Amino acid sequence: MKCSALAALSFATLLWMTGCQKATPPPARPPRTVAVATAHTRDTPLYLDEIGNCTAYETVTLQPQVSGQIVGIHFQDGQEVKKGDLLFSIDPRPYQAALDQAVATREQNRARARYAQSQLTRTNELRRTNVVAAQEQESAESTAKAATATVEADEANVKAAQLNREFCDIHSPIDGRASKRMVDLGNIVAPNTTQLLLIQRQDPIYVEFTIPERELPRVRHYLQQGSLKVAASFPDSGNKATEQTREGTFDFLDSGVQPGTGTVRMRALLPNADRLFWPGQFINVRLLLDTVRDSILIPNEAVQIGQQGTFVFIVKADATVELRPVQVGQRQGDDLVITQGLQPGETVVVTGQIALAPGTKVNAVPANGTLGTAAASKVTR
Repeated sequence: MKCSALAALSFATLLWMTGCQKATPPPARPPRTVAVATAHTRDTPLYLDEIGNCTAYETVTLQPQVSGQIVGIHFQDGQEVKKGDLLFSIDPRPYQAALDQAVATREQNRARARYAQSQLTRTNELRRTNVVAAQEQESAESTAKAATATVEADEANVKAAQLNREFCDIHSPIDGRASKRMVDLGNIVAPNTTQLLLIQRQDPIYVEFTIPERELPRVRHYLQQGSLKVAASFPDSGNKATEQTREGTFDFLDSGVQPGTGTVRMRALLPNADRLFWPGQFINVRLLLDTVRDSILIPNEAVQIGQQGTFVFIVKADATVELRPVQVGQRQGDDLVITQGLQPGETVVVTGQIALAPGTKVNAVPANGTLGTAAASKVTR
């Protein structure tokens, strides 16, 4: 009995001593390391991004205008040709013979016309002295006119024969690049039927694309202001050789909306002396509507999406963070335009937002481009 009372007294004493001791607070959590950037301003383009298709500035399909055998090919497949270059030769001998015959016939009839004219002159002189009858004068006049008309017809025949002879030599009608030839030496070709060659002018080059009809009023507004431009580039392929952007001029807006797709066709004209773009190629098209002055920009990674919309973490002067709702605009490279909720010069968290909450103490370090794996793991610890 005495032992039980002693044990109870010892336990009560232990409880009393424990209650008198102060609770040890948990150690303070160190500030979280985050990468930050400063909101800055610059002029930015207002744009629409679409997919476009390159088309040749001029396209010509060569066809013969006379029939005959191909006796000469004067270019290489894929060659750049100039306007007036000789490309094909059709056997000219039948057409040269026809031309020679037409010329000979014309000269023969010219001689007859001169004789008929001299006969008319003599008949007119005799008629003035009443030596010949009026009927003979009329007959001589009719013969002279008929001879003159025959010569005129011969002139037309000579021109036609000359034209057919010229058609035997087929020249390039434009500057451009030749396709693979569609006939070989010895082939017999027919006028306006046989296709010989396709020539496409590639400098400048057209880019055709479409915009949604909902964007048509805005596009027309900036078109009237004369501020429309077009920038074209290749889809991102990771190939440094193709990472080029070229700016061109607006050329054409279609007269109506396509009923099947609800889109409006547009076209731009791009310089292409180096043949960067190729007919039939698909490229990215950015229709530049206008330039927005003093836009506020921050890195794209700084913008987060929550249940209430987009937001960023702002680092305040006391090294704590504030959650700030923002309205975002268009992307500009690696940056985003902020249209509402942010002021120039404010510091935003770029990486390390995981587990951040308003009031969290942070250790801010500058964000120098894309963080490596080791740096990223350090920021998110």
